[in-house]
Amino acid sequence: MEFTAGGRLEVRISPADVGKRVSVRRVGGSGAPGEKFTDTVGVLTSWDAGVLSITRKGGESVRIPESALVAGKVVPSAPARRRGPAANFEELARVTARAWQPVESEPLGDWLLRAAGGFTRRANSALPLGDPGMPLDAALVKVREWYAVRGLPAYVQVSTGAEGTQERLGAELERRGWLREVSADVRIAALAPIADLDADVSRVRLDRACDAAWLSRYQRFEEPGPDVLKVLGSGPSVWFASVPGEGRAPAAIGRCVVDGRWAGFMAVEVDPAYRRQGLARAVMTALARRALDEGASAAWLQVEADNGGARALYDGMGFATHHSYHHFRPA
Repeated sequence: MEFTAGGRLEVRISPADVGKRVSVRRVGGSGAPGEKFTDTVGVLTSWDAGVLSITRKGGESVRIPESALVAGKVVPSAPARRRGPAANFEELARVTARAWQPVESEPLGDWLLRAAGGFTRRANSALPLGDPGMPLDAALVKVREWYAVRGLPAYVQVSTGAEGTQERLGAELERRGWLREVSADVRIAALAPIADLDADVSRVRLDRACDAAWLSRYQRFEEPGPDVLKVLGSGPSVWFASVPGEGRAPAAIGRCVVDGRWAGFMAVEVDPAYRRQGLARAVMTALARRALDEGASAAWLQVEADNGGARALYDGMGFATHHSYHHFRPA
């Protein structure tokens, strides 16, 4: 990262640049001669009492004393991807939300409060896509009250890492003592290459609804109640894939929601006894082919940050991270 102007390092940012994407260089420790520099790129979320707070793409917050700065400048948003579909954050946020709908929802300004009996944080969290229509502290009181009435913990889903995401909101929540729990990446790819993968799809069965056998393989609950079935069945055009195993439960399953040009992949799971046989690849390929038949051209999925096996699988299919999201809850 080039910081110099006329051969000199310069700090060309100020508190007026809060909310912008910046790149800064700082010296660590005591600043002794020869000490190494560290560069940080992200959204400047605050500059208070001589300390800068910068949120990186993955959602990590970095606090930097103003006295440690040796260079800094505003930088443009990350360049458009050279592979895969073009997409902006708001479009993807709305598409992913339609693919995993709550049982109950209520608007709070441009925020959406969502509940589904506690089944997954995605369906039981506030989705902020604009202004809540009131000061943030008042909005957070409303959020906590709404979930308390339903006997649920209050969560706010916050996204980072793309143009138009919510780094400043995440920083404000952290300042109010909210804790970041689970983080995941939203990844996107072209759909046709997934449908063209060399995979044995002959054993993959596609259905419009999930049956008891499919549910017995899905590992997100003990007993599937009505809320679970409503969430799984929600979306514009829903498909369930399964590969028969030797027992009652399928060897592998998957879910896909087709929504205009987008196909979203979820719930791809393989019985440990059948892993490394290409079943996840076969499920994804079969679902991608059906989505292509319905007119989709782009793919998305969500994968948690610590799921190394799934991330490696999706890397091989051409998926790239578009942005990350995080669930915050009150301490």
